[in-house]
Amino acid sequence: MSMWLIIGIVIIALLGIIAGENKKPRQQHTPIHAKPILTRREQQFFAVLQQAMPRAYIFPQVSFSAILTTKGFYTRSQFNRKIADFVLCDHNLNIVAIIELDDSSHKGREQQDAARDAMLNEAGYPVFRYAQIPVAGQLQKDLQKYLKW
Repeated sequence: MSMWLIIGIVIIALLGIIAGENKKPRQQHTPIHAKPILTRREQQFFAVLQQAMPRAYIFPQVSFSAILTTKGFYTRSQFNRKIADFVLCDHNLNIVAIIELDDSSHKGREQQDAARDAMLNEAGYPVFRYAQIPVAGQLQKDLQKYLKW
C-alpha cells in the first residue's frame, strides 16, 4: 500500500509542476510616463521641413495602419506596428511622400528599411530617407515635384 501512496504523491507533485508551468506569470502594472512625440533631432528636422514646405501638412510619427490597408491578416501583420517618421500631405490632405530620418540604429537594418519602403511604394507613396538633416533647399528640390499647388 505504501507503494501506491508514493506513486500517488509523485503523480500529484508532477501535476502540480505541470500546472505551475502553464500558468502565466503575474503581470504587474508599471508606471506610465509622458514622452516627447519627437526626439531633439527629429524636432530639428521637423523645423527644416516646415521651412522648406510651408504650404504642406507634415504629420510626425504616423502609424502605417493609418496610411496602409489590406484585406489579408498576414499582410496587415507585416505593417501594423510600424511607424513613419513624417508623412507629407498636400493642401487637400493627400499623402504625397513619406520621409524617414535615419540614425545610427538603422546601420545593419538596410534590408528591413528596404522592406518598409517596398510596402509604402506598393501603396503608391514615394519614400525619402535622410541620414543627416538636409538643408531646406535640398528638401524643396527632392519634394517639390510631389506637391502640386
